[in-house]
Amino acid sequence: MNLPDRVPASRMLVTISTVLLVMTAVAISSTVLALDTLSTERERAVDAIEPAAREAKDLNRALLDQETGVRGYALTGDLSFLTPYGEGQEAERRSADTVRRLIGDPNGRVERIESLARQWREEYAELTVANIRHSGPALAPPRDTDRGKVLFDQIREQQTGLQSDISELGRTARADLGHAANVVLWLVIGMGVLLVVVIGGLSLLLHRLLIGPLGSLAAQVRQVASGDFRHEIDVHGPRETVMLGEDVNAMRHRIVQELATLDEAKTELQRSNSELEQFAYVASHDLQEPLRKVASFCQLLQRRYGGQLDERADQYIDFAVDGAKRMQGLINDLLAFSRVGRITRERTMVDLNQTVHQLLDSFSDRIEETGATVVVGDLPSVRGEATLLSAVFQNLMSNALKFRGQDAPVISIEAERDGDMWKFAVQDNGIGIEPEYADRIFVIFQRLHPKDAYPGTGIGLAMCRKIVEYHGGTIWLKTDVDSGTRFEFTLPAVPETPAVADTPSEDTNE
Repeated sequence: MNLPDRVPASRMLVTISTVLLVMTAVAISSTVLALDTLSTERERAVDAIEPAAREAKDLNRALLDQETGVRGYALTGDLSFLTPYGEGQEAERRSADTVRRLIGDPNGRVERIESLARQWREEYAELTVANIRHSGPALAPPRDTDRGKVLFDQIREQQTGLQSDISELGRTARADLGHAANVVLWLVIGMGVLLVVVIGGLSLLLHRLLIGPLGSLAAQVRQVASGDFRHEIDVHGPRETVMLGEDVNAMRHRIVQELATLDEAKTELQRSNSELEQFAYVASHDLQEPLRKVASFCQLLQRRYGGQLDERADQYIDFAVDGAKRMQGLINDLLAFSRVGRITRERTMVDLNQTVHQLLDSFSDRIEETGATVVVGDLPSVRGEATLLSAVFQNLMSNALKFRGQDAPVISIEAERDGDMWKFAVQDNGIGIEPEYADRIFVIFQRLHPKDAYPGTGIGLAMCRKIVEYHGGTIWLKTDVDSGTRFEFTLPAVPETPAVADTPSEDTNE
């Protein structure tokens, strides 16, 4: 699939997010509707039907109070019996209105009850009360009690029907409430299942569309980063991932091209360095013989004709002898410099304590002459070429004695462990070196002072750096010292071999 045909990851995420939002909105809306229905059914059952059932009982009680009051008044003529009759009518109206307000008038029973109650009162109760008030209970002619009984039995029948209707409404409400609760329960379960399915599907989709391609790209990038620059990166997935893979591929191609160029340059540099080292060795070696002849004949001229010629001729001869000697020193130093790393010897364990103390013996005359004090710490043993390592300390100590100040030289040599390396320090109280010359002093034949002020060829520190780097270390000038000069350099530490515990013999006496 071409790059323009691939779906961008951003579009995938927008689509997935939209689908999730729609599904979530539908699920939440359905749940809200179900909860609203559940709440409505609960209110209908608790706040309407149950109070209506109680009011229906109160209505029945109000009618019974009326019937009992009329009967008691008819038997005794006691006006107190008419109190329940009057209060019952008020309670009847109140209960009937409450029932209608709560549940309406199921099957028109409330209206029929009120109609029958009015008919019972008009055709029986009111006439009975009026007759007794006029003639008294003993002289009152009997009224049509059968008619009153028939009417009140009809009231009881309608009242029973009303309570049955309310009970049926209660059963229906409870059934609806249970159904609404089940709907809410299933919706919650469905939302949970949907959530699990959506999360699982989304995880699988993201893994196939994003995580998988990104993981494959990361693995191939690590393969390239490990050195397999020829590996062609092939990535599938959304457009952004493919574009990233193509960018990495382009970078890999540039690295391959640059490595090819660097390999060519490295090969050419190695060849050039080899030729330069060979040239330096041959030149310095081949110049030895003619230079010795020049120096020898100049010295013969000086010995034989010194004082016999004029003063200018003696001066010229002195110049020639001095130049020949300095030329010999330069050639010898150049020859020694070219041999470092080219002529290798077997590396052995070198006890630097012993090496430095041997150098102190060789410098004893100069130390005594300058009144120098040399403090040597506990130095380790390292693996290397003893002659070369000795040359490092020799050059640093020689410089400390040469570039001394007005006070007697104080030289300290110490070492400390720094991870896998030993760090050495050689410090003096001499004239010091300005920080801006920290790199220049390690360049071959670079001098900071005129040759007349301090003797030497300017190759000593360059020799130290070449020897230290040949042994796998680094050398530098410490620039933040208060006075004097402090050189520091590192050399690899020899890995310690674990001691093998002695195994007790089988016949050891206890």
